[in-house]
Amino acid sequence: MVRRPRTAVRVVGPWDWIGWPTLAVVAASIAFATPVRLFGLHLPEPVFALPLAFAWPLIRPSLIAPGVLLVLGLFLDLLWHAPIGLWALSLLLVYGLILFTRLLILGQDTPTLFAWYVGGTVLAFTFAYLFVMLDVKAAPSLIGVGWQVFVTLLLFPFANHLVQRFDDGDVRFR
Repeated sequence: MVRRPRTAVRVVGPWDWIGWPTLAVVAASIAFATPVRLFGLHLPEPVFALPLAFAWPLIRPSLIAPGVLLVLGLFLDLLWHAPIGLWALSLLLVYGLILFTRLLILGQDTPTLFAWYVGGTVLAFTFAYLFVMLDVKAAPSLIGVGWQVFVTLLLFPFANHLVQRFDDGDVRFR
């Protein structure tokens, strides 16, 4: 009788790739929204949910992820006193773009993933900028928006980690 070596089966559930990252995003968003000043400057306010909007369609197409992004976007709107729907629509726009181009992105190296992340981030902020400009009938500060884009781009390692960790979690969607 020949014995096969045991291999660990990795079961990836919704809490692993949606639940815990969502709770981390909510906690980080609240922490960075506190009115703390360091050297006379406020803490940066990156959009912590944007890496999730980028990574989730690459990990696994789902009906849960857009719903969670909608709730996260509405949470960010309330937290930052933004027009209701601003970040929800921006996050869903990025999710839809990445989902639509998913087959082009899967299996690419890290610099290519970063280029797609930059494109999604710029798209989200461009949409948000135009939406706010139409809502308040004045242009927001390009320096402030540029700074927020920059610190959000620094979150790419989080998105890349999610993609690399859960990319092979479910082969049904290959």
